[in-house]
Amino acid sequence: MTVLAAGLALLGSLFFALGAALQQFEAASAAPATLRRLVRRPRWLLGGLAVAAGTALHVVALKYGPLTVVQPMGVASLLFALPCAAALRRRRPQPGELAAAAVIAIGLIGLVLVVPEHTGEPRLGTGGAVALLAGAATAALVLWAAALQAPPARRAGLLAMAAGVLYGATATLTRVLVDGDWEPWFLLAVPLPALIALALLQRAYAVGHFGVAFAALQVADPLTAVAFGALLLGEPLPTGAASTLTALAAGALTAAGTVALARTTPMSPTSLPTGR
Repeated sequence: MTVLAAGLALLGSLFFALGAALQQFEAASAAPATLRRLVRRPRWLLGGLAVAAGTALHVVALKYGPLTVVQPMGVASLLFALPCAAALRRRRPQPGELAAAAVIAIGLIGLVLVVPEHTGEPRLGTGGAVALLAGAATAALVLWAAALQAPPARRAGLLAMAAGVLYGATATLTRVLVDGDWEPWFLLAVPLPALIALALLQRAYAVGHFGVAFAALQVADPLTAVAFGALLLGEPLPTGAASTLTALAAGALTAAGTVALARTTPMSPTSLPTGR
């Protein structure tokens, strides 16, 4: 069953990466990259279906295998995404891109493996849910404001991080809805941050530095979910010197890989300035 889980998670990563590459291709060629404009593009919608399929396969994989096997397979989406995006642009991915992505993937695997699995029932009251939504909204707003005057690569990363924070908050609420004790109004609260995150992510994709945006999303989403889980749901964090050192080293690798990726990944041709 573990082999089946790993295979499903790996296939899910491929679908997720392909969907993200398709959506970025369309977002970079749309001006402006608004959801109203993008939903009229069949290839962008196809990308959304691919992302949904990848997410579903990841969830199914968790039914057949442990988190320690499934989560590292999910990180592989970063390694799949760059070749998919390059193929859509009819170019070869640069060796530096793939090397930086591999460093980020190793760092992410280290981060997800040191987080202890929580088996208890998550509980979140109204006060906790309000704090979660307010905290995520504030962080996303700060990142969005910082992105306004940032150079292109940094802007793509900051916008994607803002999306990742909101997706992480959505994931935390969804986990409570699926496995825990919750209030009825939580059902109405889930779609809004998810839609705002989707819009921010398309703006990040439109900047053109797909590798940076996708990597920032891959980092911000799970880390936000872990942080909210620890602060609001009582989920455990890594303890002990070995786990702490591993987490610090993994975080340093992830940061270094993201910086390297920002320096090596070219902008999408359709998003380059035209001079008009």
